[in-house]
Amino acid sequence: LMSTSTTMIPSTMKAVVVKELGGPECLTVVTDHPTPKLKPGHALVQNEYSGLNFIDTYFRKGLYKCDPPFVAGQEGGGTIVEIAPSDDGDKECGFKVGDRVVYGSMGSYAQYTLAPLDKLVPVPDDVGMDVAVSCSVQGLTAHYLVSSVHNGMMKEGDWCLIFSVGSGTCQWAAQMAKLRGYKVIGTCSKGKAEHVKDIGACDELIVLDEVPGASYADYESVDIVARVMEITNKQGVKCILDGVGKSTVDISLSCLARRGIFVSFGNASGAVPAFPVLRLLPKSAFVTRPKLGDYIASREELSERWDEIMDWLKSKKLQMGIDCVYSLEDAAEGHVYLESGKSKGKILYKI
Repeated sequence: LMSTSTTMIPSTMKAVVVKELGGPECLTVVTDHPTPKLKPGHALVQNEYSGLNFIDTYFRKGLYKCDPPFVAGQEGGGTIVEIAPSDDGDKECGFKVGDRVVYGSMGSYAQYTLAPLDKLVPVPDDVGMDVAVSCSVQGLTAHYLVSSVHNGMMKEGDWCLIFSVGSGTCQWAAQMAKLRGYKVIGTCSKGKAEHVKDIGACDELIVLDEVPGASYADYESVDIVARVMEITNKQGVKCILDGVGKSTVDISLSCLARRGIFVSFGNASGAVPAFPVLRLLPKSAFVTRPKLGDYIASREELSERWDEIMDWLKSKKLQMGIDCVYSLEDAAEGHVYLESGKSKGKILYKI
């Protein structure tokens, strides 16, 4: 039942390994890492690109737990070279050797990755692999944040606040929020303001100074709460998408409308500290700390989200920008660039 391509698969491969937790210098490029062995319910993908996401830095630092040594990365795309259906008798996995796919699975900073079949999505013939990989984690995350996480509390015409719309997931989320009919207040640093305006996804844009000597926004440089209340006629916003974390939690809780929802989905400035649930009382507010895996838990849900993203992309309703492409040998440099706050689009590794 196992299917293998005619291509010779080497016993070892190039990979970026985290041997100890810490800074970007802990990303070690090796050329003799064992190539993953095929097992039931998985496909071996020969990677063309791997995507860089903030979650990669969380695992590298130890904020999210994975015992070293491990191959870094959670997102990649390429061609299936081996495939084995699961042991449960389901032989119709929908994929075959030679298919172009994107996946979300650990170990993508490598020439080959063993990916679960239920984490694979097909890449349309008219979509480049670099574009497809760029759509994966950030696109799917933006999709569930805008479409599902508020659980029907957002309606067309409602205001939402989306932090850091100048790059990454929230650049996608702002565009998708507009496609869903919401009104969007975005924030970004001065260095990204023109880029955000060119995309045109925000009804209102709050432009922040940059931290001296850095490229990321200084969230104390503008009274964001006052601006949000001014824009919303003192009502606040029904939904806040906050991937910044520690630097913005107090701002977020103060910007909510009555029965609004604070969605804390990232830790770019550090993890959100614990706070008393009574802080939600003044507006009867909701708070959630979601993760992508719980919103693509079934093959059906993953496919629905992916298909809609591909449709939006092909119909040019979504703008997707690739900021820069690094080689695997420059993995550490990519992490430094991401954490500097300079990026205005997707960062990829070409394998």
